[in-house]
Parts: sequence; structure tokens; C-alpha cells
Amino acid sequence: MTAQVRISQSLANKIGVAARDRSPIVGYTHNFYRYPARFSPKFAAAAIECFSKPGDLVCEPYMGGGTAVVQALVMGRHVVGNDLNSLSSFITKVKVTPLNRTEINAVMAWAENVVPTLTYWRSRRPLTRHLSAPETKNLGLVRGRFIKKVIAAGLASLGELPTRDAQDFVRCVLLRVSQWALDGRETHTSLAEFRDKLSSDTVQMLAGLESFVDALESHKMRPRSYLNTGDAGDIDKMAIFAQQGRRARLAVSSPPYPGVHVLYHRWQVDGRRETPAPYWIAGRKDGEGSAFYNFGDRREQGTITYFSNSLRTLRAIRNTLADDGVIVQMVAFGDPQTQLPLYLKNMEEAGFRELSASGKRIWRQVPHRKWHAALQKKTSSSKEVVLIHRAG
Repeated sequence: MTAQVRISQSLANKIGVAARDRSPIVGYTHNFYRYPARFSPKFAAAAIECFSKPGDLVCEPYMGGGTAVVQALVMGRHVVGNDLNSLSSFITKVKVTPLNRTEINAVMAWAENVVPTLTYWRSRRPLTRHLSAPETKNLGLVRGRFIKKVIAAGLASLGELPTRDAQDFVRCVLLRVSQWALDGRETHTSLAEFRDKLSSDTVQMLAGLESFVDALESHKMRPRSYLNTGDAGDIDKMAIFAQQGRRARLAVSSPPYPGVHVLYHRWQVDGRRETPAPYWIAGRKDGEGSAFYNFGDRREQGTITYFSNSLRTLRAIRNTLADDGVIVQMVAFGDPQTQLPLYLKNMEEAGFRELSASGKRIWRQVPHRKWHAALQKKTSSSKEVVLIHRAG
């Protein structure tokens, strides 16, 4: 295996401090939704600052909740974001889409005038088409049934908003508050609490979007985002790479983890029963399923499928990078002792050389993660490692 290439200790220290940062995620639109397995904006910011400059193109091949996409834009970089999960694409698009004054006023009017009218005691008939979706599975159980009908009433009210962007923003408010009310919740959420949070979160999210737009407008050349819903193995076929011939200076991401399966697409309600309700609220289809979001099925005991798919996507990512471009990844392993060497071999075969300071890698302990390990034994999946590689 190719030996590691040295980087300065100061760069390694900056990345390490940011990777281990445990402060709450705040600022801009970062808190629009609590996407599973997301990393800190400070980590994304450190990688972007260390390995790119304003005006460069940054690539996020597994964008998840869009943390690196948002951070790259506010730091004056153009950015490509990609994810197989349509929920990821929806959330990221809302995070980076400005609203005009008419749209903002309409969203505020929705929070002030419509939200107080959302109640369980409404006729079911006008809401039927919003309640019959397969994506509402398991929301008819005890803790979800009242909230389910109120969400349906909220979705039925979207027609009062003037544009698709305003409607998607409100969908994201409903998504965020519904996750708070239902996902892993051990106590019942009252309708009054739900409505109050809808109103307050609308105001907070509009303020976050305003600060995001202010950051964009502070740059001489407004940075652009290019978002795609698709397989990372095809990311090099996106028009910006295949037709325009541009290359990214940096890729920063957290790819799927071998032997560790995260519920990227579902919530757990009423005693850990899974529901695909996020797709219902976002108005998106879950066209792939959990196996595709993890490079393999959660029931698979081995990782053969994972590593073959990983190599395919890493080769495509290499094609998106400049010849001296850098990829920074945060990865966890169900069995680091055997899986990390396999992953590093994939990186080498895809055309990357590892960078490090003093031959040491950056590890961090990750608290309170919701994921499922496929391996039926004690795992080290609560630890993540930062891998830094240069193309070439």
C-alpha cells in the first residue's frame, strides 16, 4: 500500500479540533432538520478553509442534510451536492433556496393564521388524500395518530402559499417539528405544543435563511450550488463535470459506513416501529430503500457488496477532482481492524494517496448516534476517523 504523504501539523490540528468539536449545531440553515449521521459545520468549514479558496468548486458526493453544501456556499465556494436519497435532496434544496419578500410574508401569514387552526377535530374527508399515503405507516398508533391528522391538515394548507419554494419551506417546517414530536419520542406531544413549535420554528428558520442569504451576498461573485439526486457512482456524469469540464478542488463528505447501517430515511415511533413519514411530509418518493443508502442490505453479515460499490463511487469521485484535488472524509467502521485497511485499499485503487501529519490519523468519539450495526458482536461504530487523501 502506498505510504502516507505528510501534511503540516497545523493543518492536521485545525481539522482535528473541528472534527472533535461537540458544541451544538447552530447558524445559517444548518438546523433545519436533524439528519442522521451528520457532521459538524465546523468540521466542514475547517476542511473547506484548509484545502480550497473562494471561487473554487467543492463537491459533496453524499450530501445528507447538506451541511457541507451550506458551509461551502457561505464561505464563497461553488458547490456540487449529490445524494441517492430524495429526502436529502429536498432538505438541502430548502436550506439553500432564498425566499423573496412575498414568499416570506406568505410563510409568516401561514404561521400566524393557519397554524392555530390545525386541529385533530377537523373533518377527515378533505384530508383523505393526505392521510392514505403508504408513507404514513405506523403513525396510526397511540403517540402518532393525533399528530398525523394535524400534519395532514398542514399539508392540505400548502395551496394557500404562492410558490413551490414557499410550499417546500413550510413542508420543511412541518418535517422538523414532526421529527421533534415523533421520532424516538417516549412521551406524548400535545397538539398545543406541536402548534406552538410550528409557529416558533417558522420564525427561527426564516431568520436562519436570512442570515444565509446575507452571507451569500457578502461575496463579490455569488456562489452557486448544483444539486443532484442520484448514485454517487454516476456523479462524474453530472453536466458540470461531463459537459462543462469543471473540476472540484475539494470533496468533503461522510460516506456510508461499512458494517454500520443508519436509518437515513425513516423515523422510529411508538416503541421503535419504523415509519417512512418524512417522505410523506416532504412530498418525495423513497425510490431506493435502506439497502441502497448503505451500499448493502442491513441484514448482510459481510461487506462484499459495500466495498465493491464503494470502489465504484470513489472512482467516479476521483473523476470530479482536479489532479491535485483533496478529499476529506469522516467514516466509521463496524470492525475497524479489518475494514479500515480494505477501505484504504479502495482509496488507493481509485487513484488517491493518503495525507497525514506524523503518520497519525484523526479519530473522534461520537455520542448519541442512532444507527444499526449489521455485525452481531461488539462494534467500534461509535468512533469515526477522518481520512484525508490527495488525487494522484
